[in-house]
Amino acid sequence: MLNVLGWRKLSGTGVNRSGRDCAQEVGSADGCINGLHSDGGNEGGGDGDPDELPDPAGSGATAPVLGEFVDKEEAAPTLVVGTGTAERGTSAAGVVDLEAQAITTEATRQVGWAAFDQGRVGLAQSYFDASLRASAECGDVIAGAYTLSFAAIQCYSSPGLAGRAVSFVDTARTQVRGRSTPRMEAMLAARAARAWSKGGAKEETKYQLHLARAALDKGRHEDDPGFLYWVDYGEIEMIAGSSALELGDPAEALRRFEAGMQAYPGDEQYPRSHAIYLARAAEAHLALHDLDAAVATGRHAAACLGAVDSARSASQLRVLRGKLAPHTAHAGVRDFLEAGKSQKFA
Repeated sequence: MLNVLGWRKLSGTGVNRSGRDCAQEVGSADGCINGLHSDGGNEGGGDGDPDELPDPAGSGATAPVLGEFVDKEEAAPTLVVGTGTAERGTSAAGVVDLEAQAITTEATRQVGWAAFDQGRVGLAQSYFDASLRASAECGDVIAGAYTLSFAAIQCYSSPGLAGRAVSFVDTARTQVRGRSTPRMEAMLAARAARAWSKGGAKEETKYQLHLARAALDKGRHEDDPGFLYWVDYGEIEMIAGSSALELGDPAEALRRFEAGMQAYPGDEQYPRSHAIYLARAAEAHLALHDLDAAVATGRHAAACLGAVDSARSASQLRVLRGKLAPHTAHAGVRDFLEAGKSQKFA
């Protein structure tokens, strides 16, 4: 499992720099590794749960860019920066290179998320661990906590590990207390809500979603890390919908999904995450015995996946197809299932 204890000890003695400071120092870590972005979230994020960090291309499309990152499962995570190689962010003289570590923190997190999105969970864990180490070395507690939130998604997407996900988020919150912005707090509260919903804790889920909304109500802050661009009311409502469905309340799930879609540019900007949320909305319609709506929403989800490559998103569509299979007496269901046979989520 991730070396969270080691990260907590190291990050507690770091130089206490924010993610914004690190990004400014390296001229924006995102810019240095342009092309590596992959979804969360929306968580999802996926579990799609970005709840997932949204991305229009899908992690499958990043594979050629990631190159040797995702092809060498046994190799220690390294990062090529410019014309040199920074391995674990140490210079030739053995001095920690803070710039390289700041870039490595974000790059290895993104590679880990791309690996998870493609179902390579062991590889994902190794890169999340590398990201935590790098964040501790450069003193970027905020970026380390962000990585830990993605590791939490991996946990609560695995049977029986929701409790560990809650622990990961709690650790992240403890480490950033007094150092983060309301938007960071909203993201972590939403992650906690999703983790609690996986364990069936209705009241705690509700409370964490309240905290997430209350944090967003405080508005944007000049110190908000750039990587939190996707955290908004629409995303929180989508997570609330996923959580309600998990807790057996499909009517509430639909209310939350519909509210989220009013402010969530899924079709245009985040098709991978949107496909996951739409598939879940279709499941909610099915639970309420509205087959017409379930099929229509399922078709919308499938259309979102037409131009992206995501194992998690495709898996969510397969779950929906499995739940629709007993209802083939309905013409719309039959057509939907038949059309899907030739698609990636069949």
